[in-house]
Amino acid sequence: MTENKGTDILGSDHIGRLLLRLSVPAMIGMMVMALFNVVDTIFVGRGVGPLGIAGVTIVFPIQMFIMAIAQMIGIGGASIVSRALGSDDTDRAERTMGTMMLSALLIGTVVTIIGYLLTDPLLRVFGATDTILPYAREYLLIMLVGNVYFPYAVASNSVIRAEGRAGYAMITMLISAILNIILDPIFIFWLDMGVRGAAYATVIAKAVTAIWVTLYFFTGKSMLRYRLKNFRFHRKITGEIFAIGTSSFVRQVAASILIVIVNNILARLGGDLYIAVMGIVIRLMQFFVMPMFGVAQGLQPIAGYNYGAARYDKTKRAVKIALVAATAISIFGFLLLFFQAEQFLMLFTKETELIEKGIWPLRYAILLLPLVGAQVIGSATFQAIGKAVHSIVLSITRRALFLIPLLFVLPPLMGISGVWVAFPISDLLAFVLTTLFLIVQLREFSDKQRLVASKQEPDTSPQRS
Repeated sequence: MTENKGTDILGSDHIGRLLLRLSVPAMIGMMVMALFNVVDTIFVGRGVGPLGIAGVTIVFPIQMFIMAIAQMIGIGGASIVSRALGSDDTDRAERTMGTMMLSALLIGTVVTIIGYLLTDPLLRVFGATDTILPYAREYLLIMLVGNVYFPYAVASNSVIRAEGRAGYAMITMLISAILNIILDPIFIFWLDMGVRGAAYATVIAKAVTAIWVTLYFFTGKSMLRYRLKNFRFHRKITGEIFAIGTSSFVRQVAASILIVIVNNILARLGGDLYIAVMGIVIRLMQFFVMPMFGVAQGLQPIAGYNYGAARYDKTKRAVKIALVAATAISIFGFLLLFFQAEQFLMLFTKETELIEKGIWPLRYAILLLPLVGAQVIGSATFQAIGKAVHSIVLSITRRALFLIPLLFVLPPLMGISGVWVAFPISDLLAFVLTTLFLIVQLREFSDKQRLVASKQEPDTSPQRS
């Protein structure tokens, strides 16, 4: 294999500088994507009102489900690509890429068709009240168009990142988010299209993103090539993609189910206004969690490549540095959101009642945000080294294993406050489990590195004549 600059640095560069080099572009891209979600909701709140925010919030679980599919294919495939490049197997990397693209396009299309056939029943299940339903329906029917090609764009960008081209992957996310932010006021305010305008802006931005990532592979920027023979389901590779990517899928689906449950609880205990509050809280939390996923995305190609090349000491060092970086980000996010809660809420709406009712829900929800960074890095570590089961377990702990059960226990005991109190309790429990998993894995890295070192040492024992 002829290595290009992108893959060569994954094994040879200083780990700290390398993680910074790959993480910063990913963090910027993820933050801009999260900023788009925040700005999108601000425009809807200012242009349509609390019911518009509530309508977008009802649709959000569907968007998260599509993202779950995209990340399952993208992260699962990228792990294989990184390790294949690390072990000098370009053919396997290209076959993986072909399987990823075909899977993304096919599943995206199927999910979109199902969404059109079951629009109103889905929205009702997701918590839409009679007053929210028209807004949610308008938004969803347009959004579904972009879901045909969105998983393909995400999967393609994951391959780009797996090659070590973090800068290009960042530009991909910047194009999508910035274009969306530019188009939002045009469609929502100038063309007076309300929530439909927000949906049109997103669909157009996703289309441009899909074209952009396709050009990367057809203009010689990638060391991998689109080959028609690879665009099929390679059985072993397909199984490995979905096995490794399942942890990301489960995490996103759990988040989607969580929002559905919360929306229904809030509709019953608090009404439309609290659903709008939840929509704002989700987007603010997402904005500060996304940079942690940027660190995780920077870590994965480094950990995957070096693990595949049996450089376990570098893998371990990368994980430790990523843990420190993600935790620092999570602490900063907590301090900012907790002490400036009212100011953040005022960005979305002028409705005094909505602001007043949102302050303490936001503070409760982010109370143990400083512990979330370790959870993100823990799951990403096991994905990168191909340990699918460990990654799946860690992906479901925070939401599916702990938070969702708490939502069935605490609100009946504490009323609507139980919804918000459930968040920090689940964060604490998930942190404890993640820490235990990581301690064992870091020791395993050390043991494997000692074994590699012992095999490389020359035999200095006396030779018999």
